[in-house]
Amino acid sequence: MALKLQHYTKFLFVRDPFVRLISAFRNKFGKPNEDFYKQFGSVMLRRYANLSGSLPETAAEAFAAGIKPTFQQFITYLLDPETERESIFNEHWRQVYRLCHPCQVKYDFIGRLESLETDAEHLLKLLEVDHLLHFPSGARNRTAASWERDWFAQIPIAMRRELYKLYEPDFELFGYPKPDSTLHQ
Repeated sequence: MALKLQHYTKFLFVRDPFVRLISAFRNKFGKPNEDFYKQFGSVMLRRYANLSGSLPETAAEAFAAGIKPTFQQFITYLLDPETERESIFNEHWRQVYRLCHPCQVKYDFIGRLESLETDAEHLLKLLEVDHLLHFPSGARNRTAASWERDWFAQIPIAMRRELYKLYEPDFELFGYPKPDSTLHQ
């Protein structure tokens, strides 16, 4: 591994941490996903939904019954110390600094999803393959940063601030501004 890290071009693409959480929630819990329902969704519902009776066995049954985790339950799950005592965060919501170790790995290039087309073209030039490959134009970010206010509107401010502390290293390491409007509304 050390040899690879020394000789390979290392690159990473990052995303605004709060927008990344919205995207993860939408993708994994916004539609029936059996694996994520069984491993995470059912845990959130049991712990935080105050439901009486047993949970549906499958994601399809849960969605048909209108039983699915809310964004607030997802945030509560992330903030619950019990969550990481049971197992480390899933890679879709684990902090990037813990997932990709930018303090240990000297990345040659760090791009942002918010400027994906420009950054991808720059990376292709860095790799000297821009004459062979072109990043497809029109690839777009399906979770807009402008949605942040709407998604976090129902999350109590104290929880938003605690969540920021949990993801603060990602904000700081990758140059994302502190989301003051989200933390003080």
